[in-house]
Amino acid sequence: QVQLVESGGGLVQPGESLTLSCAASGRISSINRMGWFRQAPGKERELIATFPAATGEGTHYEDFAKGRFTISGDNDKKTVFLQMNALKPEDTAVYYCWAWDNGVNAWGKGTLVTVSS
Repeated sequence: QVQLVESGGGLVQPGESLTLSCAASGRISSINRMGWFRQAPGKERELIATFPAATGEGTHYEDFAKGRFTISGDNDKKTVFLQMNALKPEDTAVYYCWAWDNGVNAWGKGTLVTVSS
């Protein structure tokens, strides 16, 4: 099994940037793909972006994330990042790291990002 731990959340001003990190441990060799989700207050958890785990795969971004959010990671899948630029108050949410672990979803506990003046 895979364990995921997010870090990097906090309070930022509108227009500023923030980078989140996800550290994976356990049987990371079984991870096929990783990504980030978020859940705003009172809303459902939504996909932000995914990162490829195999050669030939590309990143995927949901429409709202294109242009402002960038997902990246290292080759051995131990760490995945989410760089968020030009943050808006509507980006306020708990951000979750996700991995497709040999056919099973793995989730981190989440890290809170608050965008406010």
